[in-house]
Amino acid sequence: MVETTVIITSDPGVHLRAAAIFVREASRFKSDVLVMKDGIEVNGKSILGLVSLVAERGSSIRIRVKGVDEVETLETLTDLVKNKFYED
Repeated sequence: MVETTVIITSDPGVHLRAAAIFVREASRFKSDVLVMKDGIEVNGKSILGLVSLVAERGSSIRIRVKGVDEVETLETLTDLVKNKFYED
């Protein structure tokens, strides 16, 4: 299992489109993905779960990945968040 904490820098945060992009990328991998914010943990392959975190710009989220391709999965998802979901 690997995990990291990242800061949401995109504006307006993890909205529906950003969540869909995150889920699409997470779903490419076999590993399980969990995303946590303020003590709430959701499936990182669920759009509704991610949106329910209300992760606004400046929020800190923790991404935890477990599985056969966990390192590559975490790197991809971390880069995605750091690069503002490639929306800018």
